Formats: sequence, structure tokens, C-alpha cells
Amino acid sequence: MTTPLTLTPGRGPDGAAVLKAVGEIDMSNTDAFSAALSAALDDLPGRLVVDLTECDYLDSAGINVLFAHADRVELLATPLLAPVMTFSGLTAVVAVRGLEDDAVGPRQHP
Repeated sequence: MTTPLTLTPGRGPDGAAVLKAVGEIDMSNTDAFSAALSAALDDLPGRLVVDLTECDYLDSAGINVLFAHADRVELLATPLLAPVMTFSGLTAVVAVRGLEDDAVGPRQHP
């Protein structure tokens, strides 16, 4: 059975391309997550903001999808996802906003 996950492309208030994930990202739906990321990045010249603020769970399969696109994404998350993102090393290669008051990770953008 596939875990419920809604993926919605759009634009943020600043005009940046955003892919919003709502639900849980796990092994059962990472193919859809990866396909949505790839589709959003296909015609995008810059970076994609992946909004995980309404994502309640992110397992290692979802982390691997994010690592595969690390050079082209920024993440919005909540402190709920901080342990898995930090422990996996994702915050060392992708800018992540929302885990604390300021962005963490090497690719901080003002």
C-alpha cells in the first residue's frame, strides 16, 4: 500500500519555483516523489525549493531522493525532520530553512 503523499508544484511569494509535499515520504512513494522533483527541475534554470513543512515523516528512501537532486534544491522543513536530515548528512550538502531560526547547510542564500 502506498503511503498518502500529495505533491504540488507552484511558486513561492518571491516567485521561486516550489514543490510542496504534504503527507509522508517513504519507500512506498519515493518513485512519485523522484518523478515530481525531476519534472519540476526539467525546465527550471535555477534551484527548486522543496517545501516539506507539511511532511510528517521522511525515511531513508526519501533522503536518498533528495541527495540525488542536492545540487539543484533547497529545502523548507520543520524541526520534526531535523534529526533525520542532520544525521543523514543532508544538511551538509543542501540548504535547509526552518529547522532553526536561520538556514543551515553550506548553500545559504540571502
